[in-house]
Amino acid sequence: MFGYPGIYLSLIIQRRNSTMGSYGGGFALIVVLFILLIIVGAAWL
Repeated sequence: MFGYPGIYLSLIIQRRNSTMGSYGGGFALIVVLFILLIIVGAAWL
């Protein structure tokens, strides 16, 4: 349950880094952490 979103989000991070650079990667990391927080919250509910 936790591993699959992690793999999917890591692929998103790699794509962001390759297209947007270091700043875009940092922004994507914040967005991914926020989405991961929502996924974990939904899993607990």
